[in-house]
Amino acid sequence: MSVYESYVAIPLPWLSQMPSHWTLLRNKNFLQEVKETVGSDSVDYTLLSLTKNGIIPRDVASGKGKFPKDFDTYKVITSGDLAFCLFDIDETPRTVGLSKQDGMLTGAYTVFHLNGINSQFMTYYYLALDNAKALRPFYSGLRKTIKTNIFIGIKLPVPPRNEQDQIVRYLDWQVSKTNKLISTLKKQIALLKEHKQAIINEAVTKGIDPNVSMKDSGVAWIGEIPAHWSIIKLRSILKPVSVKNHPEMPLLSVVREQGVIIRNVGDAESNHNFIPDDLSNYKVVREGQFAMNKMKAWQGSYGISPCTGIASPAYFVFDVNFPNSDYFHYAIRSKVYVNFFAQASDGIRVGQWDLNMQKMKEIPFIVPPTPEQADIFAYISKAFMKIKKAIVAIEQEIALLSEYRTRLISDVATGQIDVRGVEIPEFEYIADEVDEATDEENLEVEETEDEKNE
Repeated sequence: MSVYESYVAIPLPWLSQMPSHWTLLRNKNFLQEVKETVGSDSVDYTLLSLTKNGIIPRDVASGKGKFPKDFDTYKVITSGDLAFCLFDIDETPRTVGLSKQDGMLTGAYTVFHLNGINSQFMTYYYLALDNAKALRPFYSGLRKTIKTNIFIGIKLPVPPRNEQDQIVRYLDWQVSKTNKLISTLKKQIALLKEHKQAIINEAVTKGIDPNVSMKDSGVAWIGEIPAHWSIIKLRSILKPVSVKNHPEMPLLSVVREQGVIIRNVGDAESNHNFIPDDLSNYKVVREGQFAMNKMKAWQGSYGISPCTGIASPAYFVFDVNFPNSDYFHYAIRSKVYVNFFAQASDGIRVGQWDLNMQKMKEIPFIVPPTPEQADIFAYISKAFMKIKKAIVAIEQEIALLSEYRTRLISDVATGQIDVRGVEIPEFEYIADEVDEATDEENLEVEETEDEKNE
């Protein structure tokens, strides 16, 4: 790849030069704001959402994310339109998206028809700016908002149309190659995590001595367990506690992948759930106690807390009467027990199941002798260290590829690299894959027009 033959200086805060044959134009030359709302006809439109994976359909029936009382103020968006989130820009993981289908989108976002420009070129250009949060000079107010009249006046460097098309083809090709590599690496991580779960499941139900005598557990999906192990009910291990009025303590979360963690209140991407100003009603969770997100226990969102803090008043908190809390933590978070918690949860649709305390107390727990608990924990920990090391190495590869993709989009879409002479072969376009859990968390919190314009 090479640079262009000549450049001219341009007065943009994020870009000092552009190819000399490009033209510096304003957004308003290409963007026409869409203000049409669906009104009472919302049932006729597909609900769409702007996420890190672009503009995607939302499954209303799943109950995932937050929804308004009605959709009357939602905007009509058609295939080829661009949507921008022009408020809370630094805190929003993705502020631009190109719609690939017709539907409706929250009225808090600004939607534009495009004329006279390649829509995907425009998308790549603003993705480059969004990745760097380069539009800061145009923010106003506490909400870091760019008013629409300001936004359409912002200048952008525009190549001739045939060059726009070539840039899009080149970036689609290169981004697809990178996305394919990242997808392969993510699948390797998923396999390692499955192997990790398999190690836990086997160790906490069969032990680590292959020659031990076995007996039937009485549970179909567990099968046989070591003959000298016992089975007790969770009610003999867990005692509910509820201590409040400590808002000064660190805020905790209970998540599927890690159990109980300290919540980073400064990380906007992890804080799409509402945090109230008054935390006095939040429950104290002390180090060594067992905390559960009762709405997501069927997914595995629970664990022994490694720290002291406060968690949602909707969570369950328990004292644990068990000799080896490390073993209990690994065992109870295995897939074996997730099935039990699913059975003990009530609800009419996935995503809104509520763990029933009384049913939970009757869940059986398989107990090895105390010395074996320590041996099993040591065995699991040693295996996990090897898996963790492999996952970290793969994650570093993914991070490097992601950085390369971000830099490539920026350099090509802003004219810092010349791709006009590159011959582009036939290829399969592969979109970026956002993990399901992450994408679920990044569904936007709906806002009204009044909130947007504060």
